Amino acid sequence: MSAGMSRRSLLAAAAALATAAGPLSAATARAAARTPKVLVIGLDGALLGRIKDADAPNLDALMASGLTSLSPLYADPLAPTLSGPGWSTVITGVWPDKHLVKDNAFTGHAFARYPDFLTRIETARPALSTYAVASWAPVTTTIFSPKVDTRVSTPSAEYDTGTTARAVAELRDGNRDAVFVHLDNIDHAGHSHGAASGQYLTAIHDADAQVGLIVAAVRARPAYASEDWLIMITTDHGHTAAGGHGGASAAERQTFLVAAGGGITPGSVRHDLRMPDVAVSALAHLGIPVEPSWGLDGRPLQQPSPDAFDALRPQLGTRVDETGTGASVIGFTHTPPTGWTVDNSAMGTGGVTEWRGWTFTTDEFWTASERSQGRENNIRARNVFAVADGDEWVDKSYSGTFDSTLVTPAWRVAGGSTAVLRYTTYYRQEAPQKGEVLVSYDGGAPVAVKTYTGDVASRAESITLQVPAGATTAQIRFRYTGGNNWYWTVDAVSLTAT
Repeated sequence: MSAGMSRRSLLAAAAALATAAGPLSAATARAAARTPKVLVIGLDGALLGRIKDADAPNLDALMASGLTSLSPLYADPLAPTLSGPGWSTVITGVWPDKHLVKDNAFTGHAFARYPDFLTRIETARPALSTYAVASWAPVTTTIFSPKVDTRVSTPSAEYDTGTTARAVAELRDGNRDAVFVHLDNIDHAGHSHGAASGQYLTAIHDADAQVGLIVAAVRARPAYASEDWLIMITTDHGHTAAGGHGGASAAERQTFLVAAGGGITPGSVRHDLRMPDVAVSALAHLGIPVEPSWGLDGRPLQQPSPDAFDALRPQLGTRVDETGTGASVIGFTHTPPTGWTVDNSAMGTGGVTEWRGWTFTTDEFWTASERSQGRENNIRARNVFAVADGDEWVDKSYSGTFDSTLVTPAWRVAGGSTAVLRYTTYYRQEAPQKGEVLVSYDGGAPVAVKTYTGDVASRAESITLQVPAGATTAQIRFRYTGGNNWYWTVDAVSLTAT
């Protein structure tokens, strides 16, 4: 649905399509003509694993009817695992290196450059109605802008009960198009009693009942049959078993997304979703195009774009030599995707098996190998990615140096034209370490097109290649050399003609 189409135009288009294309297309057209609406519910400090342990029938039902995805957070020095950075990431669709929120004071934030998703809705389609209500006031006083139609900070005396009542009334009696609801008591229980406590489970149970009331209000709407609701449940950070967050542990870095409606496959599990996807998915569902100039980090959950590395997830194995990673954590493999190769002909011997040459791994596995060394800030990689980690490789007896090259398939190119090499990367430097990106045309000698010899924060790279006249294929090499130094990650590698 285009952002500029009216309800009347949509219905007319649907009717025309139905007349021209028969019964199956008529059903599809009727579904497309339903009015899209979005509800996002934030459960502050909630752990997905503890939700599954708790008596939480409403959240269980949403998971069964939609998708569930775990997602890792960043850690210091990018930002601590606190509510300010966490909710800013969810609501703006960008990571902390863009929205610049480092704590709960919001000092120096960049919301003017990267506004909240409700503000983007109001800017793109002012006729749509937006509403935000929160138990933690900064969500509605600071992150969401005054451009949002209605922002409500629930008085502390009413807390989540008041927030729920307000949300239910708006959803039941109003005609909002996009709604954000923030509930806080799970986080409060985590701080007071710890995530391993019975009180934390009770808080989840209570929040689940409130989610049930909110979702029931949506489904009880008189116009519900003609509406297409995308419901997303998410969180801003996790909690330790003893209580608290802000650090780099797996529990503190854990976030999740449960999403239902909007054509999502029931009972599905995804590994590629990240926190900024919530805002972008809301915009996509409402038919609002995301402009590249906005610089958003999220991508619509409705449009999965797995890369070659993601196909390796089923074959990832558990640890061999690694001591920091749990025995059941998935995982790693040295077997590249079809068409790719890893050249270890110059690679030293011995060392930690998991990191001997380029490895395909996950955030959960890699960051656990050594926490608080920056691995947590590989934020623009998704699902399975490639890493060359000389620092971890030398943690077992070895000889020689780390010298490994990741090689792409030979991709088709047009001689005399240009092609764009794209990938996400994260590089931490210590001499004599070096990362090189090289290109070879038609099997010729590789030529360097990018060299890394200094720290590079997680980012998306785009390199325009001038294809020589007569060339028909291009092969990309990522060569990492070093020893007891740091690491380099690569993900989402593609080569496209321009």
